Amino acid sequence: MLSNVAAVLLDGVHPFELGVVCEVFGIDRSDDGLPVYDFAVVSAEGPTLGTHCGFTVSTPYGLDRLEEADLIAVPAGETYAEREYPPELLDALRRAVDRGARVLSVCSGVFVLAAAGLLDGRRCAVHWHHADRLARRYPRLTVEPDVLYVDEDPVITSAGTAAGIDACLHLVRKEQGPEVANKIARRMVVPPHRDGGQAQYIERPLPKAPCDTVGEVLVWMEEHLDREVTVEQLAARAHMAPRTFARRFQQETGTTPYRWILRQRVLLAQELLEGTDETVDAIAARAGFGTAAALRHQFLRALGTTPHAYRRAFRGPAAA
Repeated sequence: MLSNVAAVLLDGVHPFELGVVCEVFGIDRSDDGLPVYDFAVVSAEGPTLGTHCGFTVSTPYGLDRLEEADLIAVPAGETYAEREYPPELLDALRRAVDRGARVLSVCSGVFVLAAAGLLDGRRCAVHWHHADRLARRYPRLTVEPDVLYVDEDPVITSAGTAAGIDACLHLVRKEQGPEVANKIARRMVVPPHRDGGQAQYIERPLPKAPCDTVGEVLVWMEEHLDREVTVEQLAARAHMAPRTFARRFQQETGTTPYRWILRQRVLLAQELLEGTDETVDAIAARAGFGTAAALRHQFLRALGTTPHAYRRAFRGPAAA
């Protein structure tokens, strides 16, 4: 059942993430034959709250409004990743789940759900910028850093900003069917479902960890991504036995030579798709994949999308 929805706010709420929840659940679209939700914005810290943009939000609803909600959404906030949370809010969230309600977070709102213990033993999503911090602060949860949202019913978590739209539409689709979700998406002028996850948006620079013994080999590998190389050849460049080189490489980079070079090839392909008009075949050759089919396969595995879809997302339909 999805009919009564509350968005609960703390001081410093992000207006866009709040707006996502309001847009999906807070607008009367009955003229299109769509369901009308009993929607309220609830404050966990007094009738007037500040936003990170400098203006305030006022609401007459307090935490008691959460007791009747089928869904409680927690939008992101400026300091949500570091601050403590009102115990009465955490209690209200736990009671909601115990009575069968769902909770949904947008971006850093996941920290509130984690503080309530609702993510213990569960997978969750968060903006890639917060993933490491969330995992360190709450080690009993599992962060999925590459996805747009995670549905661990009755707890749904989403990555940054617009990924909240994906999570909300997913829940509507799950509860009320694809026709309702598609009509809401059409009114919002957004895709009802996006291909890929947030992996395609994550900045992954080369590792900066000290590489005392394999550093020069890393530089050579980066400059020769189009070459096929073996561990034996790389070990010879480092003047080591292959097993010693593989062990040192793992210690200093946190991964294997194969995975390291594969990730750098995907990164190079991303840069070429975004910044050049080269064909996918040419990019596959320059990045060391050999064929467009091989590039597509590895692109899908790493980013959850295709080279053509990636180029279209970052450069527009004409470029693709």
